[in-house]
Amino acid sequence: MSDRRAKIWQVLDGVMDPEVPVISVVDLGIVRDVCQDDKHFNVVITPTYSGCPATVQIEDDIRAALDEAGFTDAGLETRLAPAWTSAWISEKGRAALKEFGIAPPVGKPGKRALFGIEMPVPCPHCDSTETTLVSEFGSTACKALWKCNGCGEPFDYFKCI
Repeated sequence: MSDRRAKIWQVLDGVMDPEVPVISVVDLGIVRDVCQDDKHFNVVITPTYSGCPATVQIEDDIRAALDEAGFTDAGLETRLAPAWTSAWISEKGRAALKEFGIAPPVGKPGKRALFGIEMPVPCPHCDSTETTLVSEFGSTACKALWKCNGCGEPFDYFKCI
């Protein structure tokens, strides 16, 4: 990896998700690649879902960070295929979500929801798996609202998609 490309990755790792400001767009898996064609670098991103209201803010934050670091000639490309999946969240990102009080995705994306099969979601506060889904709709569309039956705390769960 070239020094310039590594520096771009470092800059991107400092860009936080606007809805969950403890996880970078790199650890969330939104940044897919940093490519080079001839002299220019191109940052490839995939939003968590096509209707995510934070997509424009994320693009603006990435552009501002690149410009501030002197990478004004770097391009920004949005790719919708393959679709983003919660499997792209790094282990560092999963730990940051949990520490922030959001349960990271459990298992792998699949068809469980179609058949009503739910995996236990551990509480990010006390690690109890005695938890209950309150609503499929949490503070953002990519999260659901759960409650811990052990400690009684409500918490967001980052959906496994």
